[in-house]
Amino acid sequence: MRDPLSKTIKDIKPSGIRKFFDVARTMEGAVSLGVGEPDFDTPWRIRSEGIYSLENGRTFYTSNTGLIELRQEISKYLARKYDIHYDADDEIMVTIGGSEAIDVALRAMLDPGDEVLIPQPSYVSYVPCTILAGGVPVIINLKEEDEFRLKSKDLEEKITDKTKILVLPYPNNPTGAIMEKKDLEEMAEVIKKHDLFVLTDEIYSELTYKEKHVTIASLPGMKERTVYINGFSKAFAMTGWRLGYACAPKVILKQMLKIHQFAIMCAPTTSQYAAIEALKNCDDEVAAMKEEYNERRRFLVHEFKDMGLPCFEPFGAFYIFPCIKKFGMSSEEFVNRLLQEEKVAVVPGTAFGDSGEGFIRISYAYSLDDLKIALDRIRKFVAKF
Repeated sequence: MRDPLSKTIKDIKPSGIRKFFDVARTMEGAVSLGVGEPDFDTPWRIRSEGIYSLENGRTFYTSNTGLIELRQEISKYLARKYDIHYDADDEIMVTIGGSEAIDVALRAMLDPGDEVLIPQPSYVSYVPCTILAGGVPVIINLKEEDEFRLKSKDLEEKITDKTKILVLPYPNNPTGAIMEKKDLEEMAEVIKKHDLFVLTDEIYSELTYKEKHVTIASLPGMKERTVYINGFSKAFAMTGWRLGYACAPKVILKQMLKIHQFAIMCAPTTSQYAAIEALKNCDDEVAAMKEEYNERRRFLVHEFKDMGLPCFEPFGAFYIFPCIKKFGMSSEEFVNRLLQEEKVAVVPGTAFGDSGEGFIRISYAYSLDDLKIALDRIRKFVAKF
């Protein structure tokens, strides 16, 4: 019998994030700090709105682009939060999480052989989605000495006549790095100079701890070059609701919508009604969760410094990315031994690209009690060396 599988998909490696988490689930007494999922319940007013929508029989398909009421609220939210203005009718589409938006954007924009610049370490979906869309991923290795920010000189070095899209993954998963306005302004000049487009994944935009987040789409001349992606999973603790959105110029969004129509139809109706409430009335709940994350962030930075483990201070998302090079082990070996010897699950930096070698990712989307237990075990583990 002939091989039923596509060579392209067989050559793509599975995500490295879940591997150690799944092993930890089978170990009694294990503590997992591996998954980027808020430990908070979805705020009650959001859940209540979801329940209300079900009680009132709102179980129908919505428009392919999503409920107009939700798209209007997204438009208002982005205007007041980040000073970017999108038309609810033609420039906003509701998706199944931010992940679908990434996939659809790349498929709508790439022809075979087009190059996509992907800074790494970064979220695991960018490379496989580029490949599945027929594009060629070109990696830009981020450096700890640059605070894992993308530098314009490093961007320039990777641009060729085949380059079409730059992925901008900030605030960054897994490093917690951010890009400030001055950084983005430098990027924008390079992007315009070389006539590139940007896919900016800002799912952690609400979770910044140094200064207010700035989106590259708000800079002069950049909105028409940018596909802006965001969602509800991280800021609103709505991971299981599976809801995100993409904003883009009409000419791009029209083609993204075509793919969405054939592959998805529409995002879950219940989730969409709940998300309207999230955008309208949940600023206080988001602020409270952010403050808790910040407390955990400061605790981890202090603890790693105290145990002599070098650690770049993250100013975004809810991850910390300590360096483990001093122990003479690969990231994979360190993580395996930590799990087997101390029952703590974290993610090797290499899950986010080769430049993540020598680092591990720890999520602080877990309670302070769990973090303290895990840190005691990590301290015991590194003391052996």
